[in-house]
Amino acid sequence: MKPTTTLIAFLIFVWVIAIPPAALILTGQSAYIIPKFWILFGYISVLTLLVIGMVLFVQHKNSELYAQAFLAGTTVKILGTLFFVLVFLRKNHVDKLVFAADFFYIYFLNMAFEVYGLLRNLRNQNLR
Repeated sequence: MKPTTTLIAFLIFVWVIAIPPAALILTGQSAYIIPKFWILFGYISVLTLLVIGMVLFVQHKNSELYAQAFLAGTTVKILGTLFFVLVFLRKNHVDKLVFAADFFYIYFLNMAFEVYGLLRNLRNQNLR
């Protein structure tokens, strides 16, 4: 899979995972969405995009450093997200269960795409 294909697939993926929260808000079920949900959604999505872009760039420049770049990018993403969550929870008072559900919905789906897209690129690299 080409890097541009992975990036376009990620943008489509972000639009798809944004549909359920938007539908909840539009149907009046906003009790299941935390205030400032879209800030959290945007932050995690942009962070995932940066990690994917960085790993694809490293793969293009030096494919032997691919695994190290993936691990480093994932570590930076986890630490950046934990710091953001700490600041977010200090500034905003939210229902803990709703926050946990919203956070894990965004984070794990983004991580699943990150792993899927990057492993697909790695498989294509092994076929060459």
